[in-house]
Amino acid sequence: MGYALAPTRIVQVRPWQRPRTSASQPLLGWQLCSPPAPPISPQARLENFRAEAAAPTLHETPPHVLESVDMSAALSIDNVRQSLIRQEETIIFSLIERAQFARNDRVYRSEGIPVPSFSPSGQRRSLLEYLLRETEQIHGRIRRYTSPDEQAFYPEDLPDLVLPRIQYDEVLAPNHREISVNSKIMKMYLDHLLIGITSPGDDNNYGSAAMYDVLCLQALSKRIHYGKFVAEAKFRRQYDQYRPLIEARDAEGIMRTLTDTAVEQKVIERVRRKASFYGQDPGAAEEGHKVPPETVASLYEQWVMPLTKEVQVAYLLRRLEYPDHHLCS
Repeated sequence: MGYALAPTRIVQVRPWQRPRTSASQPLLGWQLCSPPAPPISPQARLENFRAEAAAPTLHETPPHVLESVDMSAALSIDNVRQSLIRQEETIIFSLIERAQFARNDRVYRSEGIPVPSFSPSGQRRSLLEYLLRETEQIHGRIRRYTSPDEQAFYPEDLPDLVLPRIQYDEVLAPNHREISVNSKIMKMYLDHLLIGITSPGDDNNYGSAAMYDVLCLQALSKRIHYGKFVAEAKFRRQYDQYRPLIEARDAEGIMRTLTDTAVEQKVIERVRRKASFYGQDPGAAEEGHKVPPETVASLYEQWVMPLTKEVQVAYLLRRLEYPDHHLCS
């Protein structure tokens, strides 16, 4: 392209790097690396701009597809359980980080902070909505939302990739992306969870509050939508039990089959203990928790597990749409 020459740069030339010169030409410890750039006319600047705008960007070229990633172990009951346990800790630590700031209601109001982003209806987005969407834009370019265990809040706005696409084995049915409860997760977070983990007031830490809100929402979304993997694993292990329920469109029957009250109580007690342990400062003069353990236990009992089962039922009701689809075993 017709870019202008770079400005003059001066660099030190080491004795062993000095160019050979005639005997009459003295050697200098400092020499010009390039001559001064000539002035650029307005017409040349315009041509440079047009050439740069016309140049293809990286994401306009279809990225190379990497070899398939083996996902067969993803449906192992033990692997699923270990993943869910790790995600408990991610959620708890995210809540602890968010709890250090005040509630900061302006972060969640349209026009509360005039961000340069608007919804399709023309309404200005809140700071949280703006930061969440912009985060998904960045992460979307580097393949985060091509992974089957991630569910974007703004899937319709995801950009093209700048990294080669990874071809994952088809562990889940091809329609799994159509099943999302992110709008319910957002409403639950704003209407219930924030009240339980933050103090009322405004401390002007809007950016920090919104940043940790995004981390909390992403962690909760991943945990809840991981129910698709749980549902697929159960479907394969209990095919004869689930098939007639799916064919009869018996959502209540599927829900009863999925529910294991004893396991759910163990999960609730485990996250309560984790929140108590991780949320304490051993050196503090007074005992206290950064996030109330009962709030975390209630989060799982009233929201995480019910929404996870809602995802599972929705997934299983459509599972027979692809009865002959080749899935890795």
